[in-house]
Amino acid sequence: MKAVATLALLLVGCSTAASPTPSLTTGITCPVSAAPTSAQATAINAGVTSAMVATNLGSFTIELYPAVAPIATANFVALATCRFYDQITFHRVVAGFVIQAGDPQTKTQRGAFDGLGTGGPGYQFSIEPPADGYHYDAYVVAMANAGAPDTNGSQFFIDLAGLDTQLARSYTIFGKVVDGTGIVDAIGAVRTNGAQDPPTPSYVPIGPVIISSVTIKTSS
Repeated sequence: MKAVATLALLLVGCSTAASPTPSLTTGITCPVSAAPTSAQATAINAGVTSAMVATNLGSFTIELYPAVAPIATANFVALATCRFYDQITFHRVVAGFVIQAGDPQTKTQRGAFDGLGTGGPGYQFSIEPPADGYHYDAYVVAMANAGAPDTNGSQFFIDLAGLDTQLARSYTIFGKVVDGTGIVDAIGAVRTNGAQDPPTPSYVPIGPVIISSVTIKTSS
């Protein structure tokens, strides 16, 4: 199994019929219908420092990198603020490699199913290559994509080890877990269905690891 192939995702649209509702966070309207523009990202990212991710195995905190990945960070912040990630699972767990989440289909389908890993927010946006000095180190958080331009969406992964030699630099780095790394390790150690031949999804946890909430923290 090639590492890049493991992460490559075909992100397809998942729309919602809910009416837009202004949120309390500047520049965000729920539900999120498009990736933020540069100007919107500046407003959304103002004062943003981190995100606390609560799961059924415990919580961990991601330090966010709005200065080096403004669009990806603002997109994550907007989706989290609109509760997009609530009840989504970590649908792919490869021990010693990555844990991956962000497919909204997993809110209602917990195990392996056809099309697992293809869900997104209903739009895609450009890859922001990792900034100089930023690497795929352990606990780094990056956008999952299809390995092609304009395929970022809502899915992200967290490195369980240093992966610079295994990953092409085409996955936007937008944060790093700075607290609760033991919880990330625990997620990375859950039992899965192992390697499967297509079309059966691979490395799907036997017992779902569910995100209950993502809370954005600011400096104010």
